[in-house]
Amino acid sequence: MGLAYGINNSTGKISFENSCEILSKAFELGISTLDTAEAYGNAHQVIGEFHKLNPNIKFNIITKIPHDVDINKIEERVKTYIKDMNVDCLEVLMFHSFDSYKNNHQIIERLKSIKSQGLIKNIGVSIYTNEQIEALLLDDAISVVQMPFNLLDNESVRGELMQELKDKGKIVHTRSAFLQGLFFKESSDANAVCQELLSELIEIKSIAKGENLSISDLALGYCLRQKNIDQVLIGVDSILQLLDNVKSSNCILNQEVVNKINAIKVENSDLLNPSLWN
Repeated sequence: MGLAYGINNSTGKISFENSCEILSKAFELGISTLDTAEAYGNAHQVIGEFHKLNPNIKFNIITKIPHDVDINKIEERVKTYIKDMNVDCLEVLMFHSFDSYKNNHQIIERLKSIKSQGLIKNIGVSIYTNEQIEALLLDDAISVVQMPFNLLDNESVRGELMQELKDKGKIVHTRSAFLQGLFFKESSDANAVCQELLSELIEIKSIAKGENLSISDLALGYCLRQKNIDQVLIGVDSILQLLDNVKSSNCILNQEVVNKINAIKVENSDLLNPSLWN
């Protein structure tokens, strides 16, 4: 809603009017949390304007600080976020990456002070690798961990560490449920990543067809079945997509299907990281 985004996005940035329609419908359907970032174009302003136009609707907000942030200006920045999005506080303030967390670790104490003022409820980190998860297990200041999780980046890859995060009392959010829309591409698509993962994508489509499920059903049903995931992020560019995803969220997969998904293993893990795609 703040910029053109996604490997399957053919329409570009969503208009403000359409954004408002999607947000209204999402709230009506029981979705109460938005994930955003300063880096996502003018997304903060879109949310703020929506809240002003719809005073009876108030989303919980997860947002992310820039990779290079001045420790002396972080509190001012948080207050700007709150003002821009027209909310009382931030549900989660997140480091946009593990490197950002590691390189700005001195900010943690300042964030804890801001948290004590009630301006933010949780401090989080967005990560990619299991090694990064292991490091965050040791930091009690970090209460939310956001990670990729999907039909390929699956329970066989993340399961044990997600359990350890929950044992530590941390909140687990997952993103890339559709791997930026890659799961919806046709096997004939010339996209380089699609071709590199062709056999795995064919296997996913085979599982879905065998169960008479859509790819959306399979992908969201799989993520939402995980007992150690607290919230699953979705991305939509229309009300129809939103309705389709909400419908898919009710899909219940049996253990046999889950076992088939967990058996899919991608040798080159870089292919599962959209930030490394060309």
